[in-house]
Amino acid sequence: MTKQHDTQAGKSLAAAPLTQVRIDGGFWGKLMAVNRRNTLPIQYQRCKGTGRIDAFKVDWKPGQPNQPHIFWDSDVGKWIEAVGLSLATHPDANLERCADGVIDLIAKAQQPDGYLNTHYIVTDLKARWTNLRDAHELYCAGHMAEGAVAYFQATGKRKFLDVMCRYMDHIATVFGTRPGQKRGYCGHEEIELALVKLFHATGNAKYLRLAEYFVGERGAQPHYFDLEAQRRGEDPARHACGFYAQYQAHKPLREQDEVVGHAVRAFYIYSAMADLARETGDEALRAACRRL
Repeated sequence: MTKQHDTQAGKSLAAAPLTQVRIDGGFWGKLMAVNRRNTLPIQYQRCKGTGRIDAFKVDWKPGQPNQPHIFWDSDVGKWIEAVGLSLATHPDANLERCADGVIDLIAKAQQPDGYLNTHYIVTDLKARWTNLRDAHELYCAGHMAEGAVAYFQATGKRKFLDVMCRYMDHIATVFGTRPGQKRGYCGHEEIELALVKLFHATGNAKYLRLAEYFVGERGAQPHYFDLEAQRRGEDPARHACGFYAQYQAHKPLREQDEVVGHAVRAFYIYSAMADLARETGDEALRAACRRL
């Protein structure tokens, strides 16, 4: 393709609606049937048995077992997303009822200002947003948002979607370039692509702008992870990963030309960059995607 044709093709690409894509036979059809019959119910049982679902009761107290882990909310969000993807073409009343029950718990756990992270709600709410490098708060929010979008698209039910819109509205007040906002971004990318999906589901450009902010801020100097570590009284040089290329934060994303660091983090952010390039016409992001 010529560059002109390629650009036009990129703008015309759009994901097919979940309810209009169906695979019933062959290799993938068999695996998807196993997923519906066995995997999704077993995953629900595991999430329930390990405390991930009951964490949204936000009644854990120090000394009790199953302290909500910083990753747990993402696991529940991913399960709901998988349920939505399945329900889109294969309705299942029992599976939908299980998901609705989990969503009810999630909605009750949401804080008055929209914040929603079970680990910090029950351990130390004052410590929220103080360790973006390691604590995965925004990562969990992203997976929850993807779950909400998929469930809404599959069932038409807005409850989880509305919960996550409130959470993202809260996040939009905390992060940004205005006075009093944090100039941070997550150590584990994910929220960026989820915000684009939320924009598509709601039509609210606020979520697209927030995704643009997170992509644009990554790798800026002075390095936010250094600043927040210093505020915690820590040496920025002493942490598990040890180098900012691990987070694709060693320099601004539009300047990067080599795939480095943690693979999952990398391809979440590259996906978001491609989505934003398509939505906004950002040629610098498009060029960075091509180089990478």
